[in-house]
Amino acid sequence: MIEIIAVNAFDDNYIWMLKNPASSQAVAVDPGDETPVLQWLEQTSIQLSAILITHHHYDHVGGIPELCDAFPGIAVFGPGKEKIRGVTHPLKEGDKPSIPGLAADFQVLEVPGHTAGHIAYYGEGVLFCGDTLFAGGCGRVFDGTFEQLSASLQRIAQLPAQTRLYCAHEYTLANLGFAEWVEPENPDLGRRLQIEREKSQSGIPTVPSVLSEELMTNPFLRTEVMSVVGAAERASGNKLTTPGDVFTALRQWKDSEYD
Repeated sequence: MIEIIAVNAFDDNYIWMLKNPASSQAVAVDPGDETPVLQWLEQTSIQLSAILITHHHYDHVGGIPELCDAFPGIAVFGPGKEKIRGVTHPLKEGDKPSIPGLAADFQVLEVPGHTAGHIAYYGEGVLFCGDTLFAGGCGRVFDGTFEQLSASLQRIAQLPAQTRLYCAHEYTLANLGFAEWVEPENPDLGRRLQIEREKSQSGIPTVPSVLSEELMTNPFLRTEVMSVVGAAERASGNKLTTPGDVFTALRQWKDSEYD
């Protein structure tokens, strides 16, 4: 069993710190800023033993150089298909890295789309999914493709329903606002919005979410549900025949009219 602690960075990033309860070492996931990580390590008297990276965007990798200077020789795991300065252990689909300081088994899933080489770390009943899947939404398409991101989300949807999803941003309320555009009559979405608003008002993170909850409320995982298909068709003005087509229409709708 591992502990997962959220360290806040920038305006809305989460850097996830992983540790075994009896250990004095921790692993950082996507440290875009070294300062809050170093502060947390000092406050808790914990040593950094490794870094896990999901993709190359600066708000996920910016802290690598300084953390490596502070902890010489630490292992830095990251996607082998992206050029990221400081990565010592490039990873690919199916790899099961031995992560120093963490007695836990994780498997690498390639989940491109947000970026062309994006990866996720799956194990211990959790998924560290970076910017591929957000609570209530998904990432934008940058140097990947809509087709890739659609396929990656469909793959994540096949994981066990109780998988806890640790994305890298606090975007939940905004994402659910768009979901309400898509499915205004979805009762599960209405209940979730109330719960997440109460958390936000109390200063409680809305992440992690649970896959079963995403499957009921996240339109980007519901591209075969008729109410979602109908909304996407109305927004695009086209007949949509595949889940990938529906996904692309939803993402373009959100990009152009909501975000």
